[in-house]
Amino acid sequence: MSPPAAPASPLPLPELDELQRLIDQAGPALQVEQACEVRLDDGERLPVWLLSLGNPDPALPGFGVFGGVHGLERIGAEVVIAWLRSLVMRLRWDATLHHQLDTQRIVLMPLVNPGGLRRGTRANPQGVDLMRNAPVDSDDAVPWLLGGHRLGPGLPWYRGPAGAPMQPEAQALCAAVQRELLPRPFSLAVDCHSGFGLRDRLWFPFAHTARPMPQLAVLQAFGTILDQSLPHHPYVLEPQSRHYRTHGDLWDHLLLQAAPGQVFLPLTLEMGSWLWVKKNPRQLFSRRGLFNPLIEHRQQRVLRRHLAWLDFAARAAASCARWLPDAAAHPALEQAALTRWYRAGTR
Repeated sequence: MSPPAAPASPLPLPELDELQRLIDQAGPALQVEQACEVRLDDGERLPVWLLSLGNPDPALPGFGVFGGVHGLERIGAEVVIAWLRSLVMRLRWDATLHHQLDTQRIVLMPLVNPGGLRRGTRANPQGVDLMRNAPVDSDDAVPWLLGGHRLGPGLPWYRGPAGAPMQPEAQALCAAVQRELLPRPFSLAVDCHSGFGLRDRLWFPFAHTARPMPQLAVLQAFGTILDQSLPHHPYVLEPQSRHYRTHGDLWDHLLLQAAPGQVFLPLTLEMGSWLWVKKNPRQLFSRRGLFNPLIEHRQQRVLRRHLAWLDFAARAAASCARWLPDAAAHPALEQAALTRWYRAGTR
């Protein structure tokens, strides 16, 4: 079965142009690396950029932001680019930001799947869903197709051939995390998506099992400072497995590689795209409209809404020593997390 056909004409990719403008404006403060290159059937080549700034000292905390893993969910890439734009503009004048960057490393991969954005498909140009592509298999029952399958690239949520290497885009994301985040004593990652429900959700692993993830006590402490610092925030913090389980999740794969004693918290921002459809039902008739706000003022509102969250998450990573629980507090926090997220009747 061959990959689904591309659109008759490639879709515009203004996100890539905006990234290049920001790279030029940032100057030497922003380190730029081409993590991989995506080649389309027509010969076009698209870069996957890895951007980094701040202190590279591996003893310091790290913060990573990723977007555009699914080509249909352009708003995820746009949120990451909007936050990068804020950083680049603030580099000119914000002494507080410069102090923060002295104490942490920030990495960004705003367009993980530029080929999918160009084609207007969830998958990459080979028809592979990058978030089903990791070598992690669920022992639990997963939803048919949605949970990941090997039937072929003509169907959504295709994992890729069994035993094959991960796709170049997935390898590039994993390599960035393995090099820039996992070696650090503390790191936090946010992967920006859209397309689930009427609420904005912050999902944490695991996706392949209902078992609790490691570092539950730290996650509970993080949830507490989120609620205290942004008391009117819209986010539901919860395990992805509460809703469904999948094969091949990249963040499960990376979390399982974290060394004992190191804290790695990967979170997926799932923007509630059903709310945009509810406010503008005509979006139901557009593939893009199912996953993105199509009216300009709503798009701008979404971009504003999540900048505060990304600023909070970056500062929480930089200041982790001030809120991370000590060993004596772990049992009580872990019990609270189990009750909150994993015990029957606590939804």
